[in-house]
Amino acid sequence: MMKYVCLAYEEEEKLNTLSKSEWDGLRSETLTYLEELQKRGYIVAAEALQSVRAATTVRVRHGKVSLTDGPFSETKEQLGGFFLINARDLNEAIQVASRWPSARLGSIEVRPIEEQFREDSRY
Repeated sequence: MMKYVCLAYEEEEKLNTLSKSEWDGLRSETLTYLEELQKRGYIVAAEALQSVRAATTVRVRHGKVSLTDGPFSETKEQLGGFFLINARDLNEAIQVASRWPSARLGSIEVRPIEEQFREDSRY
């Protein structure tokens, strides 16, 4: 088994325009799918993030720390949460991610976890 991080990107404005019943439905569907993944042994961790408006971006250049409120760059979709899973291979990880409910509103980036810090390459 390998570990994969699945990064859920969403448009906050699009989520904020959902009606209460649409939001409740999406939330319920997500919690049900998360419970299914936990029962099947896929989930290592899963967390939602607060609004991108609560973010602080930290940079260090030439020994000086600079802080910026909000995201590093202006993008349409923001990181809304993540789930860390165990899967046999990338294809299985993609199958798991493709069923995550918010993938219909945004995107899920699936990336293998680097099991150890390699000496021979940066990425």
